[in-house]
Amino acid sequence: MTDSPIWTDIDYEKDGKQTGFLGVPQSTNTAGWATIFIPIIVIRNGDGPTALLFGGNHGDEYEGQVTLLNLAREIDPSQVRGRIIMIPALNLPASQNGTRLSPLDGMNMNRAFPGNPAGTATSQIAHYVASVLMPLADFVVDIHSGGRSMHFLSSVNMHRVSDTAQMNAMLDAAKAWGAPYVFIYKDVAGSGLLPSYAESLGKVTLGTELGSASQFGVGTLKIAADGLRNALAARGFLPHHQHTPMTAEPQIVASESQNDYVMSPADGVYEPFVELGDSVKVGQDIGQIHFVSQPAWPPLKVQALTEGFVISRRAFPLTKQGECVAVIARPFELG
Repeated sequence: MTDSPIWTDIDYEKDGKQTGFLGVPQSTNTAGWATIFIPIIVIRNGDGPTALLFGGNHGDEYEGQVTLLNLAREIDPSQVRGRIIMIPALNLPASQNGTRLSPLDGMNMNRAFPGNPAGTATSQIAHYVASVLMPLADFVVDIHSGGRSMHFLSSVNMHRVSDTAQMNAMLDAAKAWGAPYVFIYKDVAGSGLLPSYAESLGKVTLGTELGSASQFGVGTLKIAADGLRNALAARGFLPHHQHTPMTAEPQIVASESQNDYVMSPADGVYEPFVELGDSVKVGQDIGQIHFVSQPAWPPLKVQALTEGFVISRRAFPLTKQGECVAVIARPFELG
């Protein structure tokens, strides 16, 4: 049993398709007794493994939200082996607000794991996922994009984990997805990530970075929808699915050095000199910061500290000191 205050009308052991809610109790200025209703869909067809699928971990990233809503409507229990649990908008208040962080408590859901049942709404939701849903899961997918702040070359992501069998299983599932890149990344903005927590439990775990808010469209949504089905089929959940090939074999790349994540040295307007996919060398000027209130000041150059290619760059020009303006990746070999 869990000490979570969150309740649900879903029976996780029932066959068929159920659509219901996770009820998160709240007390607000306008209602002493209130509840956040987070939609959840469970599709089960007999015994078998469990897939746990999330969208809307960050509220301004809509690829996962749309993909899971479509998948939930389209898939029939007869097509499934085992159980698929979908939460299209894990941080529902942020999704409804169009923000990365929750408007209720200012928290980042993807820095909240394993959560706290006595904490604020974000902590309570993270705790429910960690204590109730994660123990059920064999395969975890957390769909992200760059949101408002970053453009990304579409990728399926993971950390390097020490368990070789787990790492190989994640790489196989990621390659089956069929996105242009499989991206091994480093946590540079704190701990408490949902994928990190799932990986630490030994789960086969995939994240994604599928474009950005301004790249949201037919192409990225196709990579999300077709790729997710491919990965579910590769893990045995959709035994009758015909693999949807993408345009090319995925490239496996990594950004595992702190210096791969280029942070702005000052507040200002960032002008990029390089585009997604461009090669860069150490010391190369990849952009500059303009000081619009001081036209006599020369722009401050931003340089690459590592060699590779640009897998992500700043999307919104107005930039604060310490915000990421580019990510540099290079080919990865497991060894």
